[in-house]
Amino acid sequence: MSLTRRGMLGSGAAAIAGVGAAAVPAHAAGGHGGHDRPPSGRDEPGDLALVNGRILTQDRRGTIASDVLIRDGMFAEVGRGLRARAKGMRVIDLRGRTVVPGIIDNHNHIVLMGLRPGFHTPLENAYSIGEALATLKARATRVPAGRFVTTIGGFHSNQFAERRLPTLAEIDAVLPGRPVYLQIGFNGPSVTNGAGRAFFESRGVTVGPDGSIAAGQPSQDALFELRRGQTLAEQKRGTLEAMAYAVSLGVTTHFDQGGFPSTGTSADGAAHFDRYRAYDAFLALRREGRLSIRLRINFLHLESDPELPELTARLNNAFPEFGDDLMKVVGIGEFTAAGLGEVWLDAGHRVARAGWINQVHSLTRDDFQTEIAGWETINATYPIKDLRWTIAHVPFITEEWIRRLKALGGGLSLTGWRYLAGTAGNAGPPFRTILDSGIHAGMSSDGMQIAPMNPWLHMYYATTGRNARGELINDGQQITRDEVLRLYTAENGWFTREEDLTGSIEPGRFGDLAVLSHDYRKVPDEGLKRIRSVLTVVGGRVVHDALPHR
Repeated sequence: MSLTRRGMLGSGAAAIAGVGAAAVPAHAAGGHGGHDRPPSGRDEPGDLALVNGRILTQDRRGTIASDVLIRDGMFAEVGRGLRARAKGMRVIDLRGRTVVPGIIDNHNHIVLMGLRPGFHTPLENAYSIGEALATLKARATRVPAGRFVTTIGGFHSNQFAERRLPTLAEIDAVLPGRPVYLQIGFNGPSVTNGAGRAFFESRGVTVGPDGSIAAGQPSQDALFELRRGQTLAEQKRGTLEAMAYAVSLGVTTHFDQGGFPSTGTSADGAAHFDRYRAYDAFLALRREGRLSIRLRINFLHLESDPELPELTARLNNAFPEFGDDLMKVVGIGEFTAAGLGEVWLDAGHRVARAGWINQVHSLTRDDFQTEIAGWETINATYPIKDLRWTIAHVPFITEEWIRRLKALGGGLSLTGWRYLAGTAGNAGPPFRTILDSGIHAGMSSDGMQIAPMNPWLHMYYATTGRNARGELINDGQQITRDEVLRLYTAENGWFTREEDLTGSIEPGRFGDLAVLSHDYRKVPDEGLKRIRSVLTVVGGRVVHDALPHR
């Protein structure tokens, strides 16, 4: 099956626009027999059989099956001739389409994405200003008059053929009278249109004649004004939309790494949130039985106080791995404390003593050395071998330090975040070196501030080494399509201690899968970026359905 370029471009916007209708059905929740889940007042999913497909199971044998049965939210049978005996169950004929396990993102910020002010519209799949404007226009048809259409993070002007942001005049030509705000990264640069400029200038934000808002404080001022008065109802709507977009891509499990503690002022950027209220929307939707993804939560800590009062209270009064199949607390990360000094080292000792999972990140040419050496010190007192401690991003990590981390039982979270703005001198991570080392490794997006959520963009980068401009920047470190798919599925269960429950299509595992728009193994390299899910299933429930009429 193939989709047109217009159809592929519109799929993300359609997933967002359709929230409240088919994109996230009211019944898209629930676990399975034998696992705790919040009461929803709804029956468990019935038997669901998918037949006549090309199912890349990602089991250890690399099995490719034609059919699969999901019962009580779990894979029950794989490749046993279901089509001939599928009476009495719901049957979907895949007509030869490719199926993969539900994509697992081991490091992202979907909670922050759900908290975006305005009607956030992912632009990560647009490749020109015209396509970006078409996406915004399609989105605006479902947005109440006078409300902002926004895109905050997850994209970059590098991905557009014009290598720039649209102007005020260009946005107004497509969306006259509709306020629009587009922001790159944590704190800009940004752009708005005529209606947006009137709003921002009335509140003291400096806007250029072309709608441009400078990076740094001016963009933070604009973001602050958009956040004023945001309600829980709006956050719930934004979270539903974030989940709808995720499942339209086939991403079913998200290991969220938190946000920076907000000040409630214009000092905050796109990655800041109120750490006491940030999860209210997810918790409310969980109670209502409206989650369509699996959320795994790390709590981010940035204390500089040597007494570590917040981290200490967390470890003393919270339970790691507490929750249910859909929403669960996992650990501490992607920061344990501010900096990498003595306070950070003490924080690590406390997390290890409490037995929590921990994740930190590495962005420079030497920070990973401090982190791994510090963990070696911690390990001498509190062994971390079985705690699933992980370093994320690692664009510059070397073989020596990979070996040292592997000896500790640690792992590496790999992302294609340099796809948007990377250069030959600032690329990475060294995918090939890492995989050849045998260390625990898995893929992530680090979306949604400086990188897209879309896993197919990250797979494109990992397999081609090319950035959004098409430049080869990570040559010699490319990996194969089969390898990166395993990193996004079977290998990612390790990070949350769920490797026996998720990541592959095998009996006894979560019934999560995605039916793809294209043949993953055969589509040309550029076609990888166009892949979407046409049917996504979580726990045996269809949470996204864009299959053609059947």
